[in-house]
Amino acid sequence: MKKLTDQQVRRWIVPPVGLFLVLLFIAYYVFWMPISLPEPGGRVVAIPRGDSFRAVTDTLERNGVIRSKFAFQIAGRILGYTKSIKVGKYLFHSGLSNSDILKDINEGKSRVIISVTIPEGWRMDMIAKRFSKDLGVDAGKILAICRDSAYITSKGFHAASLEGYLMPDTYNFYWQTDEPEIVDRMVNGFKNFLVDSLKGRIRASTMTLNEVVTLASIVEGESGIDAELPTIAGVYLNRLRRNMRLEADPTIQYLLPSGPRRLRYADLRIHSPYNTYLYYGLPPGPVNNPGRQSILSVLYPEKNQYLYFVATGVGGHHFSKSYSEHEKAIRIYRKVRKEMKKYHNQDG
Repeated sequence: MKKLTDQQVRRWIVPPVGLFLVLLFIAYYVFWMPISLPEPGGRVVAIPRGDSFRAVTDTLERNGVIRSKFAFQIAGRILGYTKSIKVGKYLFHSGLSNSDILKDINEGKSRVIISVTIPEGWRMDMIAKRFSKDLGVDAGKILAICRDSAYITSKGFHAASLEGYLMPDTYNFYWQTDEPEIVDRMVNGFKNFLVDSLKGRIRASTMTLNEVVTLASIVEGESGIDAELPTIAGVYLNRLRRNMRLEADPTIQYLLPSGPRRLRYADLRIHSPYNTYLYYGLPPGPVNNPGRQSILSVLYPEKNQYLYFVATGVGGHHFSKSYSEHEKAIRIYRKVRKEMKKYHNQDG
């Protein structure tokens, strides 16, 4: 056998080795080369609903998370990561490769969790707008679900809408979570609060669940001081027992599309079954979404003889058993308001 010279060996071996190294670098570039981002805390990128893999690739390139759109698409097709992309806001850090990013957007592990706080006493439309602003969802879809009679019945409620049954709380969601899931979470928050002992308390009372929640929403709208809530609930229950109109300002606020604001005498003449200055008894349904303390205050009210209350002007309310005492408290309140207004005008 003829012995090969060193030059002939190099001629046969070097080209395949060179080709292998080139292919290895290409594979490294396409799949495993890490990115470098200037932000030490990483970069947040939103991947919205309905985006195709091509659109997601464009978004990632536009935000500087990937080096090459072409290389990323090749990696995605080879690895089979082009179909099941999770919607959300992602936090990407330096050191990630195309392979890492593709796996992430398919599993959604680095999606940012967004905390959304819904205060006590907010109405459905306000809640829908808050979720729309914070989560990028459709407020109209949320309201449509809240008014869907079939959905409401499926949750075991006998009500015209879910007004009153959306439990105020702080909720954690991914960006652009589906609207039904958002409503489900809030309704389940209400149902989880309503434990068997509270259900028994409702059955033992003369009120239905809807009436309890309706009165709780009125109590919620009257005061932000938890210690006062059972007293206010006692006042309204006393008025209901005596067949007195509730004359509750929160029911008027519910009728104002531009509210809440300071009420005018003309507002008290709005013809609506929700106007408790004109109609006796409770309104047809809740006027906001009450918190836990307001619901408990209706189920465990303070037993008192009060029939009236008015703000003190410096925090809290003054409670009265007679109308003459109430009129005196109103005069004091007006005097305090006048003095405070005068002081603020001088200070300004």
